[in-house]
Amino acid sequence: MIGDSITDCGRGYPVGEGVNLGGGYVSFVNALLTAKFPEKNIKVLNTGISGDTVRHLRARWKSDVLDLSPDYLSVKIGVNDVWRFFDSPDNPDLAVGIKEYEDTYRNLVAQAKTKIKKIILITPFLAVTDKTEPMMELLVLYIDIVKKIAAENDLLLVDLQPVIDGYIENGIAPECIAGDTVHPTPVGSMIIARAFLKICGAEV
Repeated sequence: MIGDSITDCGRGYPVGEGVNLGGGYVSFVNALLTAKFPEKNIKVLNTGISGDTVRHLRARWKSDVLDLSPDYLSVKIGVNDVWRFFDSPDNPDLAVGIKEYEDTYRNLVAQAKTKIKKIILITPFLAVTDKTEPMMELLVLYIDIVKKIAAENDLLLVDLQPVIDGYIENGIAPECIAGDTVHPTPVGSMIIARAFLKICGAEV
């Protein structure tokens, strides 16, 4: 499971595994899978790194994905690619434009697709109520790219934004899901984990 800080969540290095999967959705996925399917001996690896964009994934794709020879791969990347437009306005080169995002993401999927049984793409999200908020309006375009790549390559897709929106509409305050709209609380991480497992056919 590769991605940015939402995946990293304090995991062990160089590769998070066992009790060193971090405190986020990866750890929850592992715990739920282990509890439900103890006989399958499923081994979950975490190679998320805080602050990463698709550029960073491209630089470490061989070492942190392909060289590990996983049977299954999940990718959650995109929020930093967009966030850098807003949190680093004096450093515009840190942000990843939508064409670069799509081209790079497609290339990563192409490299992995022939070597891995199944790939699961997880869309970025924001825990917000105002859909006209500038970062949300831009992020939607990146979400659409992930959805398009998944559809065109017959990949599993965990589309988190409608899931998060559904919880908010049912009375869960956005800050209870992600205090800064981006980084999940334990509740937010469990929401992601359950959405992930549902798409994988292992709903709990």
